[in-house]
Amino acid sequence: MRKNRPRDVALLILNRDDSTRGLQDQYLNPLQDPYCWNDERDRAFALNVVQGVRRWKLRLDWIISCFLRFSFEEIEPQVLNILRIALYQIFFMDRVPQSAAVDEAVKQARNRSLQTHIRGFVNGILRRICREKNSIVFPDPYKEPVQYMSVYYSYPVWLVRKWIKEVGTERAKCLLDAGNDIPHITCRANLLRCDRERLASSLGKEEIVSRPTHYAPQGLILESLKVPIDSIKAFSEGLFQVQSEAAQICSYLLAPSPKDTILDLCAGLGGKSTHLAEIMGDNGKIVALDINPDRLHLLSASARRLGIRSVFPVVADAGLPLSPLFGCVFDKILVDGPCTGFGIISRHPEIKWRRSQSDVRRFAELQKRMLGFSVPLLKSGGRLLYVTCTISRQENEEVVRDFLHSQDEIKLLPLTKTGPSWAQELVTEDGFFRTYPDLHRMDGFFAALFVKK
Repeated sequence: MRKNRPRDVALLILNRDDSTRGLQDQYLNPLQDPYCWNDERDRAFALNVVQGVRRWKLRLDWIISCFLRFSFEEIEPQVLNILRIALYQIFFMDRVPQSAAVDEAVKQARNRSLQTHIRGFVNGILRRICREKNSIVFPDPYKEPVQYMSVYYSYPVWLVRKWIKEVGTERAKCLLDAGNDIPHITCRANLLRCDRERLASSLGKEEIVSRPTHYAPQGLILESLKVPIDSIKAFSEGLFQVQSEAAQICSYLLAPSPKDTILDLCAGLGGKSTHLAEIMGDNGKIVALDINPDRLHLLSASARRLGIRSVFPVVADAGLPLSPLFGCVFDKILVDGPCTGFGIISRHPEIKWRRSQSDVRRFAELQKRMLGFSVPLLKSGGRLLYVTCTISRQENEEVVRDFLHSQDEIKLLPLTKTGPSWAQELVTEDGFFRTYPDLHRMDGFFAALFVKK
């Protein structure tokens, strides 16, 4: 079988980025198949390059533009990605010799039958950048602070301005910096089959080093993962599920109890659905609703692997009235609303370039509709948890404010009174759950808890 060359796979994925909208996880699939690679290092190299170029694209483009004798827009997208791949190696991968990065870029240009003068351009500009890389000048941080932060940290100008307005300039710099960190993989022990200590022991037998999460009581951070997740024996045995620490904490905020009936709107791949089931001892009923049947198929597979029987997938659009779909009310509802995802940029750096200012408004309106449609499905005295994974007042506090103004039956339950004691450090004075990548070294999440009078 012909094995993949890591730089070629990276180029293929980045070229697809340029021609599609939406998050690009589906294009990482070729990186997950161990049979397509000479060894695990090639797969890890390709993944590093793809995510690295996505993460640092604007800074890499600035560097390229500094050495051009013509307009940046004249560079063909494929040629631009070849340059980005090479520059990411030159500036961010210490173990790759500069000469190797340049030679491989020229080889990629040749293999794609690009014209001779283009191959010469790729070779010439990369060699010049290598010679003069210490003389690169970024925008002046004092005269043009927003432009400097945009280029240096590699974020769109509008998002830099948004965060400066919401948290101040110095905090915005910290958020931008934290979003460029390469995240650890975090998992949670499956309470139905083991505890965190037993899981850590099982992983240790497979030479996987882990450490406990700071807050989430079931969480482990995997520090030495050198193989695909699904090749781990403990994973196939259903001892754990991959889930970020902030997402794990959210399930506890809803405080599920045995025999509860719970509706999980926008269940996605089922991370929170299966976690709620574990906390309930798989004793109750969780309706996992999502508009995408493919995601629900994966959710069902995860539930089977974890030994969970209380989760029931339903295909439906949570942005439409749901009362006709159900002949019952629920004890608890989780609205994990679609959002801009600015709290998970470190895991999904393409979010920087896939979102726009109009998306912020669009998601906020969708979230308010979903919350409104969920109220008739909640029993009196029942609890509703609203969750996002974004850092955006318009999608967080302002959605909560508008929701409360539009619903006489709904009251805010401050998490200072109802949240678990071990999570109180993450609860604001207003009673909201909030985490920041720069302060808490985890994804940026927001949650608000409501009760139906």
